[in-house]
Amino acid sequence: MGVDSARVDKLRKMPIDGQSLKRLLDAGLTWLRTNKETVNALNVFPVPDGDTGTNMTLTVQAAWNEVKDSGVRHLGEMAALISKGALMGARGNSGVITSQILRGFARGVHDKATLDVQTLVKAFGEARDTAYKGVVRPVEGTILTVIKEVAIAAEAALGSAKDAVEILEVAVKAADEAVRKTPDLLPVLKQAGVVDSGGKGLFFILEGMLRHVYGESLETPTMSVQPMSAMNLQGALDEVEEGQDYEIVVDFVPAGELDLGSFYGRLEEMGTSIQVGEGEGMYRMHIHVPTEKRYEPIDYIMGIGTVTKVAIENLLAQMDDIQKSKQIQFSAVEPGQIAVVVVSPGAGLSRIFASLGVAAVVSGGQSMNPSTQDILNSFENLPTDKVIILPNNKNIILAANQAKEVTVKQVAVVPTRTVPQGLAAMLSLIPDGELASVAEKMTKAMSIVKTGEITIATRTVEIDGVSVKDGQVIALLDGKLALAAESVEQGVLNLLEKAGIDEHELVTLFFGEGMTHAEANRIADQIHAKHPSLEIEVQEGGQPHYQFIISIE
Repeated sequence: MGVDSARVDKLRKMPIDGQSLKRLLDAGLTWLRTNKETVNALNVFPVPDGDTGTNMTLTVQAAWNEVKDSGVRHLGEMAALISKGALMGARGNSGVITSQILRGFARGVHDKATLDVQTLVKAFGEARDTAYKGVVRPVEGTILTVIKEVAIAAEAALGSAKDAVEILEVAVKAADEAVRKTPDLLPVLKQAGVVDSGGKGLFFILEGMLRHVYGESLETPTMSVQPMSAMNLQGALDEVEEGQDYEIVVDFVPAGELDLGSFYGRLEEMGTSIQVGEGEGMYRMHIHVPTEKRYEPIDYIMGIGTVTKVAIENLLAQMDDIQKSKQIQFSAVEPGQIAVVVVSPGAGLSRIFASLGVAAVVSGGQSMNPSTQDILNSFENLPTDKVIILPNNKNIILAANQAKEVTVKQVAVVPTRTVPQGLAAMLSLIPDGELASVAEKMTKAMSIVKTGEITIATRTVEIDGVSVKDGQVIALLDGKLALAAESVEQGVLNLLEKAGIDEHELVTLFFGEGMTHAEANRIADQIHAKHPSLEIEVQEGGQPHYQFIISIE
């Protein structure tokens, strides 16, 4: 890295107060956002849910939003505001752990007006301890290991470091080394040939702070493109900024080798929410731009390659359609009754949950994890103090538990990891029952169902003895990669065999947004032909990325 020595020497002599910490946070956020897709691409399983970078970015963005207009100079007070923003904005497991790291850091500096070596070392230690305490079963080879190694390295440098900048340098180096070692600690990472995504995200936050000290650019990504099949264009709608009126998607073949740094740099002059995917020599570019710039990305790409397909969508119209789809009639809840809040990935599934008696739905699932604040907002204004949350996704359970901790209401989290588990749990709801007892019954009920999922592989990999190729149909059974297939139909039929379908009575196919009801019925007929005694239901799910979510009872 090209270091501005004069700038660094000047900063070393300046006290690091609350405003300095705010500038460091901004730098960490900017560098994380710049490299967000690098983090997203570090997905272990070949399924389209690589959203760690997005979750961490939105979490730190929430922290920044809390302090961006603050003039607080006291270090501890600024850190407390940062922690508060991250806590409420936390999304996904990676975002929740990031918020806990920031919470621990705030504890370590709470009574300090400025930052010195001893305080920074203590803060890293508190960050480590708080993050580990926030996870019921900590797993090494993850973001937890990275913050632990950062704390250890900082503590080891305590006697020799002259200033806080030197401790930050030590921390960045330790984070980098810890990330590189994550595959040795977590076999699934080694199988997939990647490092831990959350740990890499934390590294980028710390490195961004150091790049700010060094006076280096925070806008040019050090990244590789993601697979086209992993691009989360629906999730990009969650990040629509004011003034970004059109969504542009361009498929193209570059005339020569694509210089990602200059490519991203040029696109950043035009708009936001930039994503780039690649598959078999073809690239896909996604961007949000204001009306007057809606043709600029197309013209630019035509100058560097051959454009094969262009899509232009009015974002305001898309957002209006999404809001209309959310207009679902929910069950009325009386004071003293139990209100159930569920996380749902599709409009069809939301309507089904509403018919079963839920009081509110939070939109979310794979690649679109809701924040702690989103979950909290869903039930804070309900006319009862008894709430049960069904996360319906393993990556949302921590955020649900965090929402539970920041409300005065009585809240129970039933740890449903899939939509079918959530639907099974709803059948045990007794609105007038006792909260703990009903939550216990719902927890037991969720175990009676198996969950199948059909999607498209986003990478070529072998995991748990299952080999898959990028673009191939894959099936998951209760969250584990089960098999690869050449068609959706074959994937469904083979998955049911793998699940021991002859021992079950009912299969419900929830088809996704990219599949028609007629096609879903055709596949249901194929299942019936092979298993005539099996009861089969077909329902519109409306979920993105997954052709089918399958309930097996």
